[in-house]
Amino acid sequence: MGIHFNIPGEKPLTDAVQYFWQVNRNNFNCNQENIVPKGVVEIVFNFFPETTFIGKLYNKSFTMPKCFIQGYHYNNIELTLPQSQFLFGVVLHTAATKHILQVPAGELARQCIDLTEVDPSFNLLWHQLAEKKTFSDKVTHLSDWLIKRMCCLTPREQALNEMFTLKSDIALSVPNLCEWLCYSSRHLSRMFYELTGMNTEHTLLYLKYLKAINLIHYSGLSLTQIAYTCGFSDQSHFIKVFKSFTTLTPTEYKIRKSVIAGHYFEHVR
Repeated sequence: MGIHFNIPGEKPLTDAVQYFWQVNRNNFNCNQENIVPKGVVEIVFNFFPETTFIGKLYNKSFTMPKCFIQGYHYNNIELTLPQSQFLFGVVLHTAATKHILQVPAGELARQCIDLTEVDPSFNLLWHQLAEKKTFSDKVTHLSDWLIKRMCCLTPREQALNEMFTLKSDIALSVPNLCEWLCYSSRHLSRMFYELTGMNTEHTLLYLKYLKAINLIHYSGLSLTQIAYTCGFSDQSHFIKVFKSFTTLTPTEYKIRKSVIAGHYFEHVR
């Protein structure tokens, strides 16, 4: 299984992109992939469009387009996998999405949108990327494409990107965030809805849940310690919130998780 990641190292690309990724699998021995909510805005290119990815999201089935974008999801995505797959993607910063696509990230929430039907230029971009021989070449080409559509982010937008990528140590409460961003609570609510498609309370729970996912994968903390670190009132509250997003308890997710955060696989062929 070939999995590649690239994290940009220099501005202005670091203001637009969290990371690029590529998955190239042949004779893969699992036929179902489950993706829990990951709190990302992501453009995905399917370079084996003749193979069929059947997905299920919010109890509706869909077929993966050859180029699509998805915003914040609140439920699992279930994918029936072909044995051979070749996917390339870029995860955008939430606050940068509006500058790049002229659409705020919140309008993309709960959807997988075929970009070739929205903007014909994505069909050309798909062909240009398909012609690139290496992952590095694809990253370079898409980076150039993104930079041409990017403008400088404000300090507030940069701070929001830090928060949504869990790099900020700001306490996740309405008073703290209002003071930090110099926003009223009403303005904060409007801003969160524009970025995530969620109200303030739901967004803050979502961020705590995302931090928990990250700690389950990349720390040695117990689940009790994780609940405390993420700001949940108690273990019961942690389990309830985690299960509301993933349908799994934290313990069930920890058992099933793969090396890729937010993904687990089932049904060995």
